[in-house]
Amino acid sequence: MTFDREYFNLGYLDSLSYKDTFIHRLDPRVKLIATLAFIIAVVSFPKYEVSGLIPFFLFPVLLFSLGDIPPGFIMKKVALMSAFALFIGIFNPLLDRQPMYCLYGFTISGGWISFLSIMLKCLLTITSALILIATTSFPGLCHALQRLGMPEIFISQLLFLYRYIFVLTEEAMKVVRARDMRSFGNKGLGVKVFISLAGSLFLRTMERAETIYQAMLSRGFTDKLHAMRPYRFKGSDAAFLAIAFIVLYIFRMHDIVGTAGRFSTGLF
Repeated sequence: MTFDREYFNLGYLDSLSYKDTFIHRLDPRVKLIATLAFIIAVVSFPKYEVSGLIPFFLFPVLLFSLGDIPPGFIMKKVALMSAFALFIGIFNPLLDRQPMYCLYGFTISGGWISFLSIMLKCLLTITSALILIATTSFPGLCHALQRLGMPEIFISQLLFLYRYIFVLTEEAMKVVRARDMRSFGNKGLGVKVFISLAGSLFLRTMERAETIYQAMLSRGFTDKLHAMRPYRFKGSDAAFLAIAFIVLYIFRMHDIVGTAGRFSTGLF
């Protein structure tokens, strides 16, 4: 049932985008631009910066709250994708052993600082990207790219790729279930059977693609995609984008954590 569960999770992320909250009602272009600005601000920090990244966690936390997005579901996806960043950064402590800090008698090298910085950047960027999809939907993002001037052929390929991932997954589920029903014990689970199943799935995919393309042509498809839900740039969109840029600029150009630390030290 693992295959079925992953298929459900794939569709669940898309279903979250159809909620009716303030974040969901924003223009997709605004959310896309704000998220790109957030990602650029995060990755622009130097490799030894850690404290400067902490205030940026306010952005996904607010979106979780305002968009009514379940944090547990998103964080499971983030943990899975963070394995790539973990593999990249885990070698930093071995390559960069220059001492940078001494904490309670323990010397912390630059490699551990850069490793932590990579993991924080990965956590922030992936979380923001998943929240963007969960509050906008993939077709909404493609529509935003289209309105921002991206080529039509590129948008068409993205939409078809996303749409027919579900179709391909359904075909794969049929093949896997048929294999399981015909398997007794460990029979039918070898490499040869897997290769045969992959070939059968490929042929089914080609046949389905040809059938779908012919159906689209018969219905007047002209390589141009139209959005079913029109979006208009409103005052709330402009306000959200302006606030996002101002806050990101402050977080990037000023040491918020250091200032808060000095302020609290002065108080107590």
